[in-house]
Amino acid sequence: MRHRITFVVAAILVLAQTGPVSAASGTSLQSAFAAAAREFRVPQNVLMAVSYVVSRWEPSATPSAAGGFGPMQLVDPASAPASEGRGADAATRTRPQDAGARSLSAAAAAIGAPSSQLKTNASQNIRAGAALLARYARDTVGGTPADAAEWYGAVAKFSGSDEASVALGFADDVFAIINAGASRTTSTGETVMFAASTVSPDTSTAGSLVLLDRKHTTFDCPSGVRCRFIPAAYHQDDPKDPGNYGNFDLARREADGLDVRFIVIHDAETDYAGTIKIFQDPLAYVSAHYVLRSSDGQITQMVDNKNVAWHAGNWNVNMHAIGYEHEGFAIQGATWYTEAMYQASAALTRHLAAEYAIPLDRGHIVGHDDIPGPTNFYQPRMHWDPGPFWNWAQYMALIGAPITATASGGDIITIAPNFATNHPQVRDCEQAARPLVAAQPANFVYLYTQPSFTAPLVQDPYLGSVTTIAGTQCANDWGDKAVTGQAFVRAQRQGDWDQIYIGGSTAWFYDPGESKIVHSSATVVTPKTGMSSIYVYGRAYPESISTARLSMYSIPAGQRYVAYQKVIGDYYEATTFNDLGSYVLHKTTTEFYMIRFNHRLAFVRAADVDVSAP
Repeated sequence: MRHRITFVVAAILVLAQTGPVSAASGTSLQSAFAAAAREFRVPQNVLMAVSYVVSRWEPSATPSAAGGFGPMQLVDPASAPASEGRGADAATRTRPQDAGARSLSAAAAAIGAPSSQLKTNASQNIRAGAALLARYARDTVGGTPADAAEWYGAVAKFSGSDEASVALGFADDVFAIINAGASRTTSTGETVMFAASTVSPDTSTAGSLVLLDRKHTTFDCPSGVRCRFIPAAYHQDDPKDPGNYGNFDLARREADGLDVRFIVIHDAETDYAGTIKIFQDPLAYVSAHYVLRSSDGQITQMVDNKNVAWHAGNWNVNMHAIGYEHEGFAIQGATWYTEAMYQASAALTRHLAAEYAIPLDRGHIVGHDDIPGPTNFYQPRMHWDPGPFWNWAQYMALIGAPITATASGGDIITIAPNFATNHPQVRDCEQAARPLVAAQPANFVYLYTQPSFTAPLVQDPYLGSVTTIAGTQCANDWGDKAVTGQAFVRAQRQGDWDQIYIGGSTAWFYDPGESKIVHSSATVVTPKTGMSSIYVYGRAYPESISTARLSMYSIPAGQRYVAYQKVIGDYYEATTFNDLGSYVLHKTTTEFYMIRFNHRLAFVRAADVDVSAP
């Protein structure tokens, strides 16, 4: 079997980060790759390129979304985070994925080490990954040849996918890196590199692999981007329970009354092939409409846009949203968020926004971190991707909606720091030592309780109630960050500081010479005259379905918030497998305004507010 390389490396990413040294038994990553390559007779450039594609050589002991650990992303299914993509409207079900060819336990057995050691010791992780690659070389070509070209089949098997285009595409990526060379400084401060070498892989070495071709020819993508359709799993997971199924819901959007209002930007917290594999697992209970590759922006559509994917953790949003997963890890920022990815993602958004009449503003082109929890339980557990290093200013400009002033003055302001020069301190608090991430462009301003850098950072009541991350420099502490494109009403300005209404309270951020904002025009809501405060909701549902509110939030009289849209409460009841004819869209006459409440969006009842239009 022959497979032609179509992937072209446009540039090699080099990103310096600092932080504590990871557990690597005192051995540098560069030396660990060299030693493992010698021990298991794997060409060093093959081993290092595989690791680069799956982890960018990061030695993190924190599991990825696929349950992967370390530089080789060896997978422990039991460590994969539970998925809550559908939201609060389905029973919580978790089932670890099949670890497949990157199995942590199989890798540990191959070198006679405990699995736990491979999670924390980068050298052992690399040795184990090399042992698996050597095994797959013996499976595909009968040995461990010195010629890197003969390792194409082994690399394809290491992808862990049985989808032909995914497995072979993974091997193409690896050999493209081999031909280009790579250099990067990891978050632990180690510079790792290998030189380019011209290798034409023997793609026939993948001929013995049993690979499937589930590609569909229909997809909804703009011209000028590389796009394909590989379906996510849609499967009844318990033959006795038609309500136990995954990984999305059938619908007829927009003919059935479910209008598409949002594009939701995610990062996958794993690599491209791993993301696609997750969505193909019939028991994963998660999906997105599109997956985008970091290196070249290739797009894989996995759920038809007429159907409802399970991605945002809020069913009311999922009903009206199209979700994109971008390959990479939020804490690593520009290591994964490449120009090619931004360009492809923006082209897709322009195409879909025109097709569905989605407003091009930050109330409708949103991150997962903008989505409110639908209930009290979910609010503190909502995801924070794509995180502080996603370039919202560039992205909005690329889709044709640059964040610029729409008013000459006034008290409605939009957060707009200069991304290139905005380098606030950020900590990776998902690591035990909470190391500082090296200074890099970021999309937010910190929010303080007073107009002073010595004042505490604000604390969201939901985060403060269940975690210790609130009011910190932690990347995953969304409560004290206002992000590029988010719009607020300014309560007052004092020196170089702005005070805004946010989260039912107020907060201050440093804004010398109004350099971190632009003035805007917008619809504004405030509690109706005579009401001392009003409720805040995480979803806009008919009363017959739920009246649950976010009870730790309220808006007191006199506070004002930017409103993006007025909607009618609705709920799409799709509770059984493959029975589209029985699904019901419940609606009410109750209207809600979707507002920018804090870092996240929220809903208020239209009957509870007075409205001023621009």
